[in-house]
Amino acid sequence: MKLVRYRSASGEKPGLILDGEIFDLSGSFEALNPRAPTLNDIAAIAAVPAKALTKIARGAVLGPPLRGIGKIIGVGLNYRDHAEETGLPLPKEPTLFLKATSALCGPVDDLVMPREARNVDWEVELGVVIGKPGVYIAEREALDHVLGYCVGIDFSERDFQFNRGGQGFKGKSADTFAPLGPFVATRDEIADPQKLSMRLTVNGETRQSGSTRDMIFSVAELVSYISRFMSLQSGDVILTGTPAGVGLGQKPPVYLKPGDVVTASIECLGEQTHRVVASP
Repeated sequence: MKLVRYRSASGEKPGLILDGEIFDLSGSFEALNPRAPTLNDIAAIAAVPAKALTKIARGAVLGPPLRGIGKIIGVGLNYRDHAEETGLPLPKEPTLFLKATSALCGPVDDLVMPREARNVDWEVELGVVIGKPGVYIAEREALDHVLGYCVGIDFSERDFQFNRGGQGFKGKSADTFAPLGPFVATRDEIADPQKLSMRLTVNGETRQSGSTRDMIFSVAELVSYISRFMSLQSGDVILTGTPAGVGLGQKPPVYLKPGDVVTASIECLGEQTHRVVASP
């Protein structure tokens, strides 16, 4: 099942992709209008025949596939080659940080550079969406709490992150710095989240090309580990780290500028594209 949110004249609405067409869920599943779906919602949606849903006209613009989420949890240095390009040792435990939920945007929205931005970087990441709450989750049960997966990009302003005092939160949280989509694929659609190829280009030039098999800590390990420090709630998103090829790792470093176009894709999860624009 592929879940989306599409934009209409009356606002953003939840939808379902079937055979390449979008079907509206806002009437039959009104509770999803303001919030993220749960595993219980998925079971209910699966029980509704497509003929009972309204098909949406082609050309609808997709927003982020989730709304009403509680938190976006980032994982740093979770790919061996990325740790190597930064010159840092492999972490003994997952490195965690938060991104503000106000950074959330859709798969075709512009990336708006903050007014004081100097070093805006890219990081394609597998997004893991929680569908069942839990705390102190055993690793063997961790994937039972996962609703599905999506493409994400952890955009970062490196100067804010490293040189402006405090932790990296302020470098990760500008508006449009957390695009998700184009859809959330439910867990049953992804046979193994540790065998997905991923790619990111800037202006058509490949910058990142990797696979989730190179994660230091697997999806199951991350879900279990994070739940030891905070409860995980339905709709929470875990961005699971990025492979080598970020701008910071280039010699010399290369960063985004207005007019650039960033495209990110993950096997089975689609593609998103963002035009870089200056802040108004």
